[in-house]
Amino acid sequence: MKAAVVTFPGSNCDRDLAVALQQAGAEVTRIWHKDSALPEGTDLVAVPGGFSYGDYLRCGAIAAQSPIAAAIRDHAARGGFVLGICNGFQVLTELKLLPGALMRNQGLTFICRPAGLRVETADSAYTQGYAKGQTITIPVAHHDGNYQITDDGLAQLRDQDRIAFTYAPAVNGSVADIAGVLSENRRVLGMMPHPERAADPALGGNDGAAMFAGLVGGLINA
Repeated sequence: MKAAVVTFPGSNCDRDLAVALQQAGAEVTRIWHKDSALPEGTDLVAVPGGFSYGDYLRCGAIAAQSPIAAAIRDHAARGGFVLGICNGFQVLTELKLLPGALMRNQGLTFICRPAGLRVETADSAYTQGYAKGQTITIPVAHHDGNYQITDDGLAQLRDQDRIAFTYAPAVNGSVADIAGVLSENRRVLGMMPHPERAADPALGGNDGAAMFAGLVGGLINA
């Protein structure tokens, strides 16, 4: 399975994400935001956390206009897999690959700590390594992780079983405590917590490892 990890000016989790994917068995290529094409045969595009372009204007908004953005959109349109974590989730909403928007946290504070997550669906390549209803612990580190969506949009996410994770307990004021959502074809996932920071016991926990192992193993065997 071939994965491409995108680096923007201000990305700071790109190496961690690449290592987590490599440890799960993926062949990883690091690409720069000024590249205009993905490596041939790319199965997964991974957009990491950080502060792309310093989060100027609006988190993820400038990154969504970068040269690599069109290639990410095209990859998703062809049915390719795209994973966005933290700032990457913000980028994917700006690219309109996922619905909703990420706002300032309730209380306007930066939150950096382990968070409990409830797995809301096991019916995706990203969550198949877990059981529905399972509670896991994944670190969060964000200032703009408050996920907001219209009532109609929330109803659609629920009807289509596209809420991947929720916070348990609440963390940042997100609607319905949403921590991660899937696209309509279930091949794009955006999540605010950092599974790559919980993919090795040496980092203090490995609840994130099952996500990468399930994803990589599933795509290899697809």
